[in-house]
Amino acid sequence: MSRTILDLHILQTVPPSNINRDDTGAPKTALYGGVRRARVSSQAWKRATRMAFDDMLDAGELGIRTKRVAELLAERIRRIDGSIEERDAWTLAAETVRTATGSKIEVPKRKADAAKKRGEDAPAPESAYLMFLSARQLDALAGLAVQGRADITAFLKDNKKRAKELADTRHSVDIALFGRMVADGADVNVDAAAQVAHAISVHPVENESDYYTAVDDENPDEETGAGMIGVVEFNSATLYRYAALDVDLLRKNLGEGLREDEPVTEPLRRAVEAFVRGFVESLPTGKRNTFGHNTLPDAVIVKLRSTRPVSFVSAFEEPVEMGRGHVREASERLAQYIGEIETAYGIAGDTKTWVLRVGPNTTKLGGLGTELPLAQLVSAVGAAAVEQAAAPA
Repeated sequence: MSRTILDLHILQTVPPSNINRDDTGAPKTALYGGVRRARVSSQAWKRATRMAFDDMLDAGELGIRTKRVAELLAERIRRIDGSIEERDAWTLAAETVRTATGSKIEVPKRKADAAKKRGEDAPAPESAYLMFLSARQLDALAGLAVQGRADITAFLKDNKKRAKELADTRHSVDIALFGRMVADGADVNVDAAAQVAHAISVHPVENESDYYTAVDDENPDEETGAGMIGVVEFNSATLYRYAALDVDLLRKNLGEGLREDEPVTEPLRRAVEAFVRGFVESLPTGKRNTFGHNTLPDAVIVKLRSTRPVSFVSAFEEPVEMGRGHVREASERLAQYIGEIETAYGIAGDTKTWVLRVGPNTTKLGGLGTELPLAQLVSAVGAAAVEQAAAPA
């Protein structure tokens, strides 16, 4: 069966930085090819990509991930009917989300006890874990809650199927891309259309430590020394980043789309373009003010396939040599490996390729496909992906 798969391969150099920390505060690392590499977790880059969507898509096309779902839904309930008191709206919201997702929505014991000690009313109920709902789903559930305000328990008992349908249709772009897991309601789970690999350096790394001090501006002259001292760990690396997008699953997740006044292909095109641009340009923000690690990729390769995703990380199983710049050798390795792997497995013929590259160090990548600046690349990839997904099997 023919598929529509997008692969994104990126080489990006980051200077001394700590963009993704482990539980000790050190930059994350991993062993690969027998040596330690810098690593940035897939979760960190997925969140960075999702945050980038705020500047690319309308709020109505995005979702909200929060434990404070009852408050969020209650705000929408009161927009529909301002006569509903806030606490009553919390109750309506909690019952509606519980019915739609199967999740427990209740006041956290710690917060309830703290409010009681202060002599205050209990705060709003929360879900036990992060809930991911689209703006359209929240609006629909708010309307349902208002309809049943007279006796919400009895109303939802008769409308349970409807509540679940509202929570499981018209998914936002970010839910369609990155999926949703509801531990207590597997029937409203969403399989992720996007896979994001842990980024790793193409060469060995050793974490270093920066010992720093801060001076107290109000110190008298007779008092010397720092107002505080600290240590922060960092590394620098040329990273290989990889992501794959199942355009067919993305199309299924989006369903008929988010707006009724446009062709059904438009939401899919916008979602594909947002993912490509968001993944390419995003960067996790850990310790950004400390290190200012605001780089962009040296090279981007996008592959549109009809078979299966293919990562090229094995090009760097043998680490790039230390003691010289890494981008040139990484680019040469990548160009050679792509040709060899695609020839060996016979997957070159049905693959479209686009390339964005910067500078003479990436010259070897130029012959892999059509070279375009980012805006044109994103547009071309989006159009080709939609066309291939819509073609008869």
